[in-house]
Amino acid sequence: MRLRGRALELLVFTVGAGTLGAEIAAARLLAPWFGASTIVWANTIAIVLVALSVGYSLGGRLADRNPNPAGLARIVLVASALLAVVPFVSGPFLRQAVRAVDQLSAATFVGSLVGVGVLLAIPLLLLGMASPYAVRLRVNAVADAGRTAGRLYAISTVGSLVGTFLAALLLIPVVGTRRTFLIFAAAMALAALPHLSRRWAVAAVVPLVILGLLALPTGTVKAAGGDEQVIWEGETDYQYARVVEEPDGTRFLELNEGHAVHSVYRPGQWLTGNYWDEMLAMAYAGARMPRSVAILGSAAGTTARQLGHYLPETRVDAVEIDGALTDVGRRLFDLRGSRLHTHTADARPWLETTDRKFDVIMVDAYRQPYIPFYLTTREFFALAKAHLTPGGVLVVNSAHPERSDTLEKVLTATMATAFGSDHVWRDPSEPTNSVLVGSTGPAPADRLRAAVPRIPHDLGEVVGATADRLEPGLRGGRVYTDDVAPVEWLVDLSLADAA
Repeated sequence: MRLRGRALELLVFTVGAGTLGAEIAAARLLAPWFGASTIVWANTIAIVLVALSVGYSLGGRLADRNPNPAGLARIVLVASALLAVVPFVSGPFLRQAVRAVDQLSAATFVGSLVGVGVLLAIPLLLLGMASPYAVRLRVNAVADAGRTAGRLYAISTVGSLVGTFLAALLLIPVVGTRRTFLIFAAAMALAALPHLSRRWAVAAVVPLVILGLLALPTGTVKAAGGDEQVIWEGETDYQYARVVEEPDGTRFLELNEGHAVHSVYRPGQWLTGNYWDEMLAMAYAGARMPRSVAILGSAAGTTARQLGHYLPETRVDAVEIDGALTDVGRRLFDLRGSRLHTHTADARPWLETTDRKFDVIMVDAYRQPYIPFYLTTREFFALAKAHLTPGGVLVVNSAHPERSDTLEKVLTATMATAFGSDHVWRDPSEPTNSVLVGSTGPAPADRLRAAVPRIPHDLGEVVGATADRLEPGLRGGRVYTDDVAPVEWLVDLSLADAA
């Protein structure tokens, strides 16, 4: 009897681990297609909670009708099999959703999300039935009901904690999302087997099949379109990332849903024809030729590479929270420079701890639709200004949906608390990018024009054009602080308006 009780507790523990492990894996499953924004996480958590709530209710009722360990085992086996199938059959739904995003078709987009939700909800609903079912099996007398229920729910919660950290810190980084699903599914199926009667011995094939699926090669998560090919992809500690190469050798770094390019490399070329060129041009906007530049959000190092070519004597500190992207930059994006220093760190904590000051600080860490709120606040911009040399400049890339200036207004107003409203300028360089500059010295346009004769002709054209576009920052934005910075709401609403 005691042995059976321990086996039941092991099953409850394993189901708890599998449930939360599946939730973490589900968010990673969606990230390459929808991103890892707060909306995606909210949808994932909502699906999990609704499914578990329904499962709790149904599990209690079913346990009262049939308080048999074999009944619980069959439920867990079915849930395990369905969970193992999720990463294999979700592709068509996700691809359809991406097409819907491209076409701005709200109905198809919502329908695809619902389809993915159903795939996850069904196995999670079944797993939710396990805890109340197990409580019913373990309660022998009313006097013991509270203690028994408390013990089993505590075991389930500890399992959930283990599953969360196991998925996030070990399984997903080491074996990937698909195999994480399979490992949790196999563990739950194995834990269910001791509770089956002999006539259900054939069910032992379920965990064997799931374990066999672990041996299948994963292949490419997202195939490239047209003549492009994926030359590298990986699930880093922070996101899904891939490098796509065109026939002429041009390479692009894409993260998560891939609707924005985060680094670009063209063999033998240094200018990109995109906002990175304007960021580079702003290096000449300070009171003197830059001797030190910090890049907060370097990705694979497009701007750092440019600085290494055009300003080889300038110290460049490239800060990127995801060290895997820096490694990819070295291997595939020609990230190098005689005075390049790379740092794997979060931008603001790194800036807090360094005692260096810089002629130019560049912020390129705002990735739609997820922007670190603590890099948009009055306190952050005051910190950045404190790390500038006299006459230095802060350069901020503000990516935004086309024809949407809400985020730019907020950033401008917040930067103005540190630099003054007359010392924040904007360069509307792209329909979806504005480069903002806060200056502690002379007017940036004048400095840019003065630099043109002293720099290579190709870059000089970019610097001159940037100077001509510079205009005062937009007015009307709200000032964000560390206490109140609803940047997620702002960005999500901007994307919805654009759609």
